[in-house]
Amino acid sequence: MFIDRVKIRVRGGRGGNGVTAFRREKYVPRGGPSGGDGGRGGDVWLEADESLNTLLHLRYNPEHTAESGRHGEGSNRTGRAGADVVVRVPVGTQVFDAETGELLCDLTAHGARYLAARGGRGGFGNAHFATSTNRAPRYHQQGSPGEERELRLELKLLADVGLVGFPNAGKSTLISAISAARPKIADYPFTTLEPHLGVVDLGDFRTFVVADIPGLIEGAHRGAGLGDRFLRHIERTRLLLHLVDVSSFSGRDPVHDYEVINRELAEYDRKLAEKPQIVVATKLDALDERNRLERLRTRALSDGREFHAISAVTNQGVDELLRAVARKLDEIGIRAAKETESLGA
Repeated sequence: MFIDRVKIRVRGGRGGNGVTAFRREKYVPRGGPSGGDGGRGGDVWLEADESLNTLLHLRYNPEHTAESGRHGEGSNRTGRAGADVVVRVPVGTQVFDAETGELLCDLTAHGARYLAARGGRGGFGNAHFATSTNRAPRYHQQGSPGEERELRLELKLLADVGLVGFPNAGKSTLISAISAARPKIADYPFTTLEPHLGVVDLGDFRTFVVADIPGLIEGAHRGAGLGDRFLRHIERTRLLLHLVDVSSFSGRDPVHDYEVINRELAEYDRKLAEKPQIVVATKLDALDERNRLERLRTRALSDGREFHAISAVTNQGVDELLRAVARKLDEIGIRAAKETESLGA
């Protein structure tokens, strides 16, 4: 099961109490106070782990509390600090305050950490309060409670390329043809119910990651179909492949489908609609009316977008598409590097 949104409650460990104690050794007259401090409570950390790809393990385990610190002891012995708790989350997890909605952290790299709840401070023992005028204090401090908060975690998959289009546009067929991903493929709408990632090997140790999300339909931004809840998984992508079914038996107008999907992207987030996009006509093996393909090509080129036509079933045009994607990703990387240099200057 793919779970990409959960709420969890985190609580730092309580600090241990200080202690009131006095030295009682033989031959040590007026030994004085010897109460040690309490140990600090443990912290709760969130840590990104690339071996995870869903938040499912947190849905059934929403409470995370660190160990409390031990109390202080006599002979000026400080209590042991509480052990930390590390909550593992997938790379790409965003951490929000559940009450305010504030974005607290974005864990985008393996091993990245976020201190979700700090442990409480240990209390001082009576030895801490001894002064020249108060040599035998008979009081100590209680340990303070740890931080407690409710967090909302949202996963945004990290991929280089995102596949968008209507249901049954051929997204799952394409990702299964170019990578080892094996999403469900069938001849009915909404076969894909959750996002899938695939790694494409270009040779010469070059790869890129593709994200396949469930199909969109008109009105998705208002909740139609599966809505737009999965669109955030392509927000981090650098390039979109917009797949349009041009087969004669689909009964759909390719140009209309192309316009609808771009409109839905813009309704969700204008920045998403402005991402670099390659338009891909799919299912060439089932094309009988050539004008359907040419009308879509004309419209895509008029929008200044690169156009390719493929059949993932027969592999027609797939290699050319992959070379175009690799070239486009290189261009985007060079452009981003130049922008970074100009900002640094």
